[in-house]
Amino acid sequence: MIDTDNLSKLYYSIGEVAEMFGLSKSLIRYWESEFSSLKPIKNSKGDRRFTKQNIEQLNLIFHLVKEKGFTLEGAKNELREQKKALRNKTELKKRLLTIKRNLMNLKKEL
Repeated sequence: MIDTDNLSKLYYSIGEVAEMFGLSKSLIRYWESEFSSLKPIKNSKGDRRFTKQNIEQLNLIFHLVKEKGFTLEGAKNELREQKKALRNKTELKKRLLTIKRNLMNLKKEL
């Protein structure tokens, strides 16, 4: 995995991203076709421009496939599960904040 906190540019070319990860450009293009969440911006010539968010997503895919040994299907499932867990945490946080607000209102009334 690479440290995305030190990325300074707004956009990176596919060649720069391939070099960061030690991957071929064709593998990055293949992963782009396999993972719907990985969608770099394309300029008028069709050149891919990767943002920090794209690189973070690619970092996660790289970690699952190359470092943890997931199949592509397994990595897709893991990403779906992580997204679902994040949604559940967000919903729970909203509910807890509502309960807190209601308790604070009750406290004021006492």
